[in-house]
Amino acid sequence: MKVQFLGAAQTVTGSCYMIEANGVRFAIDCGMHQGNTEIEKRNDDTEIYRPSDIAFFLVTHAHIDHTGLLPAMTRNGFTGPIYCTEPTADLLGIMLQDSAHIQEMEAEWQSRKLSRNGRIKKVEPLYTTEDATRAAEMLRPVDYGNSFEPSPGIRVTYKDAGHILGSAFLELEVTENGRPTRLVFSGDLGRPDALIVNDPQKAAPADYLFLESTYGDRDHKDPRFSRDELAEAIAYSYGNGEKVIIPAFAVERTQEVLYTLYLLHKEGRLPADMPVFVDSPLAIRATEIFRKHPKYYDDNMKKLVDSGEDPLALPNLKYTLNTQDSQALNVRSGPAVIISASGMCNAGRIKHHLRHNLWRPGASIVFVGYQGVGTPGRKIVDGNATVRLFNEDIAVKAKVFTIGSFSAHAGQSQILEWVSAFAHPQMEVFLVHGEEKAQTTLAGLLRERFNLPVSIPGYLEEVTLKPGRESLHQTDEARAHPDVDWEFLLAETEGKVAQLRKRLAGVEKRPWVEQTDIRERLVEINGELLHFLSQL
Repeated sequence: MKVQFLGAAQTVTGSCYMIEANGVRFAIDCGMHQGNTEIEKRNDDTEIYRPSDIAFFLVTHAHIDHTGLLPAMTRNGFTGPIYCTEPTADLLGIMLQDSAHIQEMEAEWQSRKLSRNGRIKKVEPLYTTEDATRAAEMLRPVDYGNSFEPSPGIRVTYKDAGHILGSAFLELEVTENGRPTRLVFSGDLGRPDALIVNDPQKAAPADYLFLESTYGDRDHKDPRFSRDELAEAIAYSYGNGEKVIIPAFAVERTQEVLYTLYLLHKEGRLPADMPVFVDSPLAIRATEIFRKHPKYYDDNMKKLVDSGEDPLALPNLKYTLNTQDSQALNVRSGPAVIISASGMCNAGRIKHHLRHNLWRPGASIVFVGYQGVGTPGRKIVDGNATVRLFNEDIAVKAKVFTIGSFSAHAGQSQILEWVSAFAHPQMEVFLVHGEEKAQTTLAGLLRERFNLPVSIPGYLEEVTLKPGRESLHQTDEARAHPDVDWEFLLAETEGKVAQLRKRLAGVEKRPWVEQTDIRERLVEINGELLHFLSQL
C-alpha cells in the first residue's frame, strides 16, 4: 500500500492523501492550498493528482482546505463517487459553488487587468460553477458508525471528529493478500466541550495513524474565558463608538460566534443598541443548514432548541446578502459587530472591512481561528505595523484580540488525550496539517509518552506501508520545493536599474509636468522597494 501526501504536509492547507491499495487509487480529502503565491500555485498543478485515475474520494468535512479542489478534479476527468456525511454534503453544495464563483470572478478580474495593460489574454478559472455542480452531484452521504466498502477489500468507517457539523475521522481496514491493515485518518480533530457539536469519538487501535497537528505545540486558553474576551472587545469598541470586526470562517466559526453573542446578550453584556451584522452570504446559508441538522448537535444545544430557544439568533442580528448592503457597513457610523469572511482575511468582504477599520485606534479586530502563514490575518496577529490590502499599506492601530479558545481544532493536550485511548508502540504516526514548530513539538511528546515511531512527511512525499516493517519513504524535493535563483533575480533587478539610469539621462530636457509625473512614479516604486526591504 502506498500513501502520497499531496497537501497539508508541513503546512495546514491543501489536505489530500492519495492512496494506492488493492489495485485501486483513491484519495482522502482534496483541499485547496492557501497561503502565499508559491503555495497557491499548487492548486494549478492538477496533473499530480491524475484525476481520471481516482476511483473515489473520502471527504472528512466541508472546509475548503479539505475539499476546495474537488471541482478541479471533476473538470479534469474524475467521475467517481465522493463519500461524506449528510451535513457535509449539504454544506459542500453551497461551499463549492461559492468557491467556484470566486474562481470565476478572479479570472475575470485578471483578464480585465491584462486587457487594460494592452495584453489581450483570457484567464481561465481554476474551475467553474458548472464543475462545482458536477462535483456536488457525485456526493454520496454516509452515516457515522456504518461501515461500508467503496471497493473490495477496503472497509471504511466514519466517526464523529467533533470539529464542525458533520466532520469525521476515518477508520480504514485494507485487506491485501489476506492480511488486514488498519489506518486512522484524524481529519481535523475537534476540541472537547465545543459549542454546537459533540466531542470527538474514540478511535479503534490502528497500525498507522495520520494525525493533524495544527496546535501541536500549545493548548488553547480556557474556553470559559472566551466569552469574557469577546465581551471585552465589544465594550472597548462600543465605548469608542467604533466597530468590532470578526474575520470568521463561514462554516462553524460564524455559528459558534453567534452562539457566544447569544449568551452575552442573555447575560446583558451585548449592548441592546449595538447591531450584529453577518456579512457573508455563504455564512448565512450555512447557518440555515446548521438548523436543518439538529441530530448532530451536542446535548446542550439540543436542550436549548427543544426549549424553544434559538442560539443562532439575536434581537439585533442583521444579514447583509448583497454587495450594496456590505459596502454600506463601511460608511455606517457608530458601533457595530461585523462578522465576515474569509477567516484568514485573504479574500472576500473582510478585506474591505479591515481596510476601513484596521487603522482606527478605537476599533477591535477579533481573531477566532487559525491564521495561515503568509495571510493578512497572520501578519496582523504577528504584530506587523502595516498590512497591505488592495495595493495600499494599512496601519494596524485597532486593538487586536486573539481568542484561541474559539478554535475548532484540538489543542496539544487534547490531541495527546485522544491518541492515548488507542496508542500502542507498534502504531506508526504521520503528522500532517501543521507547521514545523507544532509538528516537531508534538512528535517529541508522542515519542516520549507513548513510545511511538513518528514521521513528519513533506509535500509530495510517498510512503510504502508494510505492517511490521519500517515504512519506505520517497521524496520529490525538486518538484515540491523548487530552488529560488536569487542570483538571477538580483541580476534582473540590477539590469533594470542600469536601464533606468540610461533612460533618465536626458529626462531633464522633457517638459516639467512630464518630469514630475516620472518622478512621482519613481517615488512610488521606491516606496514599494522600501516596504519590501522592511519585510526582509
